[in-house]
Formats: sequence, C-alpha cells, structure tokens
Amino acid sequence: MSPDQFQAPDYFLLDELLTEEHKLVRDTCREWVKREVSPIIEDAAQAAKFPSQLLGGLAEIGAFGPYIPEEYGGAGLDQISYGLIMQEIERGDSGIRSTASVQSSLVMYPIWKYGDENQKQKYLPKLASGEFIGCFGLTEPNHGSNPGGMETRFKDMGDHYLLNGAKLWISNSPFADIAVVWAKNEEGRIHGLIVERGMEGFSTPETHHKWSLRASATGELIFDNVKVPKENLLPNKSGLGAPLGCLDSARYGIAWGVIGAAMDCYDTALRYAKERSQFGKPIAGFQLQQKKLAEMITEITKAQLLTWRLGVLRNENRATSAQISMAKRNNVEMALNIARESRQILGAMGITGDYSIMRHMMNLESVITYEGTHDIHLLITGMDITGIAAFT
Repeated sequence: MSPDQFQAPDYFLLDELLTEEHKLVRDTCREWVKREVSPIIEDAAQAAKFPSQLLGGLAEIGAFGPYIPEEYGGAGLDQISYGLIMQEIERGDSGIRSTASVQSSLVMYPIWKYGDENQKQKYLPKLASGEFIGCFGLTEPNHGSNPGGMETRFKDMGDHYLLNGAKLWISNSPFADIAVVWAKNEEGRIHGLIVERGMEGFSTPETHHKWSLRASATGELIFDNVKVPKENLLPNKSGLGAPLGCLDSARYGIAWGVIGAAMDCYDTALRYAKERSQFGKPIAGFQLQQKKLAEMITEITKAQLLTWRLGVLRNENRATSAQISMAKRNNVEMALNIARESRQILGAMGITGDYSIMRHMMNLESVITYEGTHDIHLLITGMDITGIAAFT
C-alpha cells in the first residue's frame, strides 16, 4: 500500500456548520486512522484477522461511548461528534467501525439507558477505556428481520436466572468480555441481561470463511444452562422497544460511517483518474469518467447534509426511528454504488489489495444487510408515511 493520501471532500462547505470541537474530534480521529489503521488494514483483511492492537487506540480517541457522560468514563460529546468519529473510522474500514459502534451503541448505550447505577459504575468505565469489550446478542439462527420471534429464553430460578438459546452473526463475540443479550422470560417478555465471559455454559465460537468484514471478528453466542446473576438484568426497560432503541443509535452511526467509506473510494478514484493516462491524456478528461466522479461527489454531499441534519435532531432528542432508517438505507446504498463505480474507474487495479476500494465494496455488502436490511428499512419508511405495516 502507498502512504495514505486521503483528502476529504467538502463540496458544500459543511465544515462551516461544525463547531471547533467537532472538527478537533474528527481531525484527531482522521490522523489516527491514517497512522494506525491504513498501514495494516489490507493485510488484516487478506488474513481475515481482527487487528486487536487497535483496541487501545480506539479507546484513546474516544471511539468507545463518546456520548456517554464523563462520570461513567465517556467523553460526554454530542451526536454529531459521534457521527464524525464513525465516519472517520469507517473511512479506514467498516469492520473496525463495527467494533466501535457495537461497543458504543449496542453495549454501553443499553447499560447507560436501561441499567441501574451499580451496573453503570461496574461496566461503563471499563468499556470506555477498552479494558472490557462487549457484544450485542439479538439476531438468532432463525430470527433476523423478525427479532420478536426470538427463541432464547431465561427462567427465574430463585437466586439466579437460567439462560438457554443461541445468537448468530455477532460482531466482537469471539473476544468479548461481556454480552448484552436479549431473551424472553417465562411470560414471553423481552429483557436484556449482561452475560460475562467465564460463566459456565457460555461459549462464543467464531464464524469463519467470510468474504466481507474480514478484518472484523464475528461469531455466535451459545447459552447452555447459563446461570446469570439477578443483578445482571437491565431493569429500566423491557419489550422489543428496548433492543430497537439501541439499534437506532447504531443505525445512526452507520449512516455517518458509510460516508467515510464512500469518501475514501471517491478520493481514490479521483486521484487515480488524474494520474492514469490513456489515448494521450488523463482518464479524468473523458466524459464518462467525469460523469462517474460528478455523480459520486453529488451523492456524498447529499448524504453529508442528511446526516448533519439528523445529528442536529438527535442532539435535540427529536429524531425519529423512521428518519434514522431512511438515512441508514440511503447512505449505505450510496456508498455501495460509489464503491462499485470507483472500482470501474480503476479497472483491473480496483480489485487488488493495493487500493482500498474492493475491500470497502465487500464490507458494504454486509453493512447494507445488518442492523436492518435494505428492504426492511424501506418498509419502515413506508409504514411511517402510510400508517400501514407491510411486514407481514
């Protein structure tokens, strides 16, 4: 790989909408990605190995729970700062962003929002520092888009809960210290429980042979009569709305993150088109290549404006789940299209590990499916505007 020469596009001068703190947070993250992620990420993806040496750096730049209050170890930043951090990390790699967004939105967020004070004090500072890494157990082998059909159950045994079931496609699971697991009680009500590594009957086998998110660790969560202490149940919210609230936060982060992947592909394609000559001039001088590049920067700019406005609404606690779904769906599709068009500009070179484009493209094939598939998010918008659910 050549040195990271990334230059972020800002066609509509969106920097003028950011505070000095926003820009400082973003630029700190951008420099860390250039220094720590870019030099090693292609080899990690080729080897299908999560670069665990990055965990400490992610904690240092505030990528773990950036909006969590300082009293619990977080940075106390706003939602736009969180989005910008996700954007810069995913510019490096979607799998690394997955590690950070799972830690923040799917582990720290539910403990912060739904946990009691003892749980917050026990887990959040260690998660923020990277001493603990967490994962989120919702998707099951038989239940993806319909999480309410989950089969994982727990029983009240008097002095503890007995947990049985399985979760699948779980980012961070192979090395996670804790798992926030969603399961039904004996009445069929969904609750969150904190399951710790080392509890008897709890295992986390890794998923291999992935063509996507190869630098991310993915696995299962297996619960075979796991005894969970009663104090590990999240007491302040139950029902399907509890895990879906976590997914709102994670989907919001994805909407920002994929802009980073798109910007990286665009920047790579633009630089290559200016340097690569055919028929006596740079290919950037041909109309079809300019069409591709002009459409890319247009779509990136539209996505930037969409997420900035969504961030403002999140800061004001006015963003709806449907708005978040629209942004996630639109921006992931945008990024995937840009990755594909960028690959064409590079021709055969676009499929090699000398450039980041093919890795981004493969990663985005997972991002367009996880945390709500492309089609499900469309139906969420449809339900929101018609008032009629079309899921069944």
